[in-house]
Amino acid sequence: MLEAEKTYEHVLEEADGPVAYVTMNRPKKRNALSLDHMLELIDCFEAIGRAREASVVVLRGEGPAFCAGHDLSEMVGRDPDFYRGLFDVCCRLMEAIQAIPQPVVAQVHGVATAAGCQLVATCDLVVASEEARFATPGVRIGLFCSTPMVALSRAVGQKKSMEMLLTGDFISAEEARREGLVNRVVATAELERETRSLAGKISEASPLVVGVGKQAFYRQLEMPTEQAYAYTKEVMSSNATFADAQEGMSAFLEKRRPDWKGR
Repeated sequence: MLEAEKTYEHVLEEADGPVAYVTMNRPKKRNALSLDHMLELIDCFEAIGRAREASVVVLRGEGPAFCAGHDLSEMVGRDPDFYRGLFDVCCRLMEAIQAIPQPVVAQVHGVATAAGCQLVATCDLVVASEEARFATPGVRIGLFCSTPMVALSRAVGQKKSMEMLLTGDFISAEEARREGLVNRVVATAELERETRSLAGKISEASPLVVGVGKQAFYRQLEMPTEQAYAYTKEVMSSNATFADAQEGMSAFLEKRRPDWKGR
């Protein structure tokens, strides 16, 4: 474990060097996001963020699907307060993924639908097997994918995201890559290795600096250009004073590997 010893009912957590693996473990439910499952994921991500022992996080799913969205079995016949609370927790999960300093890489091997597609769109990077498929099919069951729409429309162009939301149709891994939802599509047999390779490459950089960059990336996205430059100028000026920045520049000039200090 990356913090105090803790076990979850629906989540597995393990470390491989600088990479933390968070595995959704509800295979019989296709990793559907029940309320308890989401609360466990939030707790797990926040613990990893606090511990800072991992440089990168890989999110994956056990069983035949990456994530089939919300667990509909707990959503029938509830009152508005339940739904409001459920979707509030879902939003907190997505915000937690982007709030922790470590980049989160989704390793997608099967279908990712509705809130599962939202998870994919929320993660910082995505590696998908050639068999993976993505959809926001809520419209077909009378529940429009409004919260998934937030992440999807920020990762995919307006026309494509609207098409996915209005039709509920699946798109292939390759189409998801072309549309910006996925970074890399690899053979199924190579998915784990390629994801680990990408995570390993990221982990070679200073974790402190990567965390600063991740935070700045999401903050500047919604700013007007002039404001974004003003903000990132200050971020970069502060970053330049870090011991890791001074070490990195010196190492480059001296043609050696940097020795990160985390400060």
